Amino acid sequence: MKIALAQINPIIGDFDYNFNKIKSFADKAASLSCDLAVFSELVISGYPPRDLLEKKDFADANIACLNRLISSVRGIGVICGFVEKNPGNEGNPLYNSAVLFEDGKILYQVRKRLLPTYDVFDEARYFEPGTEFESCSYKGRRIGLTVCEDMWNDKDIFKRRFYHADPVALMVKDGADMILNVSASPYHAGKREFKWNLLGSVARKYGIPVVAVNQVGGNDSLLFDGISAAFDSSGNRRSQACDFREDLVIFDSETFEGDIHGITASDTESVLNALIMGTHDYMKKCGFSKAVIGLSGGIDSALTAYIAAEALGRENVLTVFMPSPYTSRENYEDTRQFADNLGLEYTVIPIDDIFRTFLKVLSPDFNDDPGITEQNIQARIRGTLLMGISNRDGSLLLSTGNKSELAVGYCTMYGDMNGGLAVISDVPKTMVYEISRFINREKDFIPSRIIEKAPSAELSPDQTDQDDLPAYSVLDAILKGYVEELKSPDQLAAEGFDKKLVADVISRISRNEYKRHQAAPGLKVTSKAFGYGRRYPLAQRYSPKTSEV
Repeated sequence: MKIALAQINPIIGDFDYNFNKIKSFADKAASLSCDLAVFSELVISGYPPRDLLEKKDFADANIACLNRLISSVRGIGVICGFVEKNPGNEGNPLYNSAVLFEDGKILYQVRKRLLPTYDVFDEARYFEPGTEFESCSYKGRRIGLTVCEDMWNDKDIFKRRFYHADPVALMVKDGADMILNVSASPYHAGKREFKWNLLGSVARKYGIPVVAVNQVGGNDSLLFDGISAAFDSSGNRRSQACDFREDLVIFDSETFEGDIHGITASDTESVLNALIMGTHDYMKKCGFSKAVIGLSGGIDSALTAYIAAEALGRENVLTVFMPSPYTSRENYEDTRQFADNLGLEYTVIPIDDIFRTFLKVLSPDFNDDPGITEQNIQARIRGTLLMGISNRDGSLLLSTGNKSELAVGYCTMYGDMNGGLAVISDVPKTMVYEISRFINREKDFIPSRIIEKAPSAELSPDQTDQDDLPAYSVLDAILKGYVEELKSPDQLAAEGFDKKLVADVISRISRNEYKRHQAAPGLKVTSKAFGYGRRYPLAQRYSPKTSEV
């Protein structure tokens, strides 16, 4: 059987768009003499639809779209995910389902059995779990169809399983000699290797081929890298779609021959491409074509502007430099050089006079030594100007703060946090440097001085980030351990970090939860991002237990 792995980028709730895209890919697969085209989880509605699922009209429109596909696609079998209504009188009103249809008839239908509720997932809020584990005969094969998480509960892979049942094992027991998995599995750096190991291990364990089709594209904070793949009965990857783009590859379930399309070679390149895709999709799906970015002369704003230029086209990015009395001559030169290197529109708006006007009202006794009030005034002046330009031009303001700053509150609400999308808010500062050096591997798009200079907010004379923060290499390591790996203070101290420093960093993380709660949505590229996947109360007094400092 020739199977087309149809990796597309649906738009949540745009049923006409999704219908046309699915039909186009199915027709292409049919023209290539494929027997079956497999699409991703909830591809008809787009994933994740979140509380749109609570609207009856949304579920109705999704079913109407499915019926249109069943009526219009001919000459090939199609598997796709959709929202099914629960016909019973108990439980949640919907199922996360997948269906196999061909020439106007539904041949096989399954309901997702394992509903994740960790990290960014909240599927038990909307869906009732399926209970059936039957496979289906099709084209000489016995297919076991699974939906995303149904694949992620193998006892040989997971030391602690979240669920009691293993749908794959039960389907194999029912006679399945091939497993198909439709998924919308969000991206984070390093995840693809784990996923390949999981899928290959399942194929090898049961001695059957495994085909997994993943969504691609960005939906709000969640990014989907695609990399749909097929594995032979020995667990070898024999077909693979590209990453971060729509694609169609073919896998033969009898000969195990398949298309292999290239993907990014490193996590650094992968994160960069994820951010470019996520920025493009967020703006396009929200109806924006132009972006505005405040350039500071630092590496964060330069990286954000580069990503925007790659995502939108350089002609659609406006950069604004807003010097204050504390701005160095280097930053005048570096911002201009950077904008020229990329061919970006560049304008300068000095804020000296505006700053002095604010000081007359708020700090009449100001003595040229800016405290936190005077520093925040500068950031808020810049944020207000950028929002004004955004309103004037109908462009989207992209904020430029990184994960390290956001974690410890090294940012100003209604200032540099202003924006409609926080492009690099899940990128630690050390990774910002890694990505910037990767961008410059062949040509210095980002002037070398921007990468080499000590980072500074330049809100007071001779200020650097390290006046108030530990070295970013140390800070990022603590943040990764505490935020992403959920390590305790004592575990971090046992790894060699200073106990007082660990306690200070954790205290800052806790104190600044309110800032992150008001931050623009960011693009998730690590295993645990700030945002709706990390849900901590704002009004709380919990302190992690630790031994005496």
